[in-house]
Amino acid sequence: MEHAAKASLVDSHKHSRSRPIRVLVAKPGLDGHDRGAKVVATALRDAGMEVIYTGLHQTPEMIADAAVQEDVDVVGLSILSGAHLTLVPRVRELLEEKGRGDALLVVGGIIPQADIQQLEEQGVAKLFGPGTPTGEIVSFIAAWAEHRSE
Repeated sequence: MEHAAKASLVDSHKHSRSRPIRVLVAKPGLDGHDRGAKVVATALRDAGMEVIYTGLHQTPEMIADAAVQEDVDVVGLSILSGAHLTLVPRVRELLEEKGRGDALLVVGGIIPQADIQQLEEQGVAKLFGPGTPTGEIVSFIAAWAEHRSE
């Protein structure tokens, strides 16, 4: 039954774009815990998206450069270190500078409630906290891409 549900989830998120949604998943800063980022990357890939995972200890500059080089639609940052108010706005700023301000920026990890509004005002489309079902992340990105291609 689980396999059928997963297949249904994947089928429901395939869309009529000329190419798959391209997602960059990155771990900015000094945080060394990437299990959640790998789980999300796998779920996105299983849903038919192309996923580029940059690995640990990425600088905002490295992330923005990779987003441009890989021509991604979405940049997903996973942050558990508490440096989100510094790193996320810097990534957004660099994406804008490099002409990729159109990329969807999503963040996952441990983000205090008090910081969510500030990050959204700085260009984060959605924040996903611990325990968010991967299907919710897939659905959010797929809906954004579908709306964007209309």
